[in-house]
Amino acid sequence: MEGSVYYLHSGVPIGSHLVGDYKQFRYMTSNFLKEGLCKNVDIVKTFPVSVDSVRRNKKRLEEQGPSAFFGEEHRHGRSHKLLPAVLVRIQKQIDLGKSVNSIAKREDISEGSIRYCIKVGKLQKKSK
Repeated sequence: MEGSVYYLHSGVPIGSHLVGDYKQFRYMTSNFLKEGLCKNVDIVKTFPVSVDSVRRNKKRLEEQGPSAFFGEEHRHGRSHKLLPAVLVRIQKQIDLGKSVNSIAKREDISEGSIRYCIKVGKLQKKSK
């Protein structure tokens, strides 16, 4: 099938997933290690992955099971400090003419985080 990756062991297919499905890749390679079908070094030599990521994923499978690879991510791509209520507070301070540096110190976040929010449009800086 086009766009699929197949895993063979002694010529027998033992698994497959779609190209680019990294969660499935991490699960399957970790499971192969757990089942003793290969060693860490085999995964590292065959695929462009680091030894550390292979070890980390194997440990994750052993401790948390398959759901660790397929469950919901907790962050959902958002910063844990720049939540909507914090952005509103920061915007009010920007509107009052406060410097980004002083706001960052007061809110205990990095100045770069505020500048990034301004750059992507989450915050609006007054025009001079």
